[in-house]
Amino acid sequence: MTRNAALAAVLVGLALVAPQAASADTTITLAGSTALLPLVKDAAGLYQTAHPDVKIAVSGGGSGTGINQVAAKAIDVGNSDILAPAHPELIDHRVAVIGFAVIANPSVGVKGLTKAQLQDVFTGKVTNWKEVGGADQKITVVNRPRSSGTRAVFTKTLMGGKSAAETGLTEDATGTVVDVVGKTPGAVSYAALSGIRGKGLAEIAIDGILPTDENIHMGKYPMWSYEHMFTNGPPSADVSRFIAFVTSNSALIKKDGYLLIRDMKVTETDR
Repeated sequence: MTRNAALAAVLVGLALVAPQAASADTTITLAGSTALLPLVKDAAGLYQTAHPDVKIAVSGGGSGTGINQVAAKAIDVGNSDILAPAHPELIDHRVAVIGFAVIANPSVGVKGLTKAQLQDVFTGKVTNWKEVGGADQKITVVNRPRSSGTRAVFTKTLMGGKSAAETGLTEDATGTVVDVVGKTPGAVSYAALSGIRGKGLAEIAIDGILPTDENIHMGKYPMWSYEHMFTNGPPSADVSRFIAFVTSNSALIKKDGYLLIRDMKVTETDR
């Protein structure tokens, strides 16, 4: 054996017995529902503290964006307030229940609306709050984009399928909606309870029913949905562990203003 051949043999042998290099950190990417965003962000922070080798990147964009991106395999998890019937390849992981409320600037002077009055407000048939028992003030509707799961739930449960007028403002993120409604006299919109509690906004009763946890549990208040974390096919072990962490963390779910699936006395088909 030549010297070069012997050296090559030694190097091959060393490569076979040498320890393998440490694997790179795992990265999990999630996007979609801004209603689910607070829970996912908080869960990601806790999970990364306990698992420093896992990096979790979370963004919003709306339920439609989350569904489309995970269907395109651009992200690992698509967060959504709605189902994805057009994408049978996606696997649905339900993690919590979320309630929504119709919210208004306190200046409107209205504490409750009938469902018919609500539809008149959001379709533009009624343009002044005095027409529904409130202040003499112009109504400013703050709508959500068509990609919004919150908008889809609102349209289905309270609007009777009628589309809200597009003549007002349109804001994407739950936090932005809350800020705009709080700063705009006469403004009205709809948002996740997880994002509005403690913000000083008026939560409007619908047909005399407020969006309390108990009313949602019992099916008296209809504007709620399951929160879904979609994966394109079976999730990887790392993604599966994170989803399980979110789903099983009852204390965090409640703290962030969401409801536990097991506490519901009704299902979405009961509405």
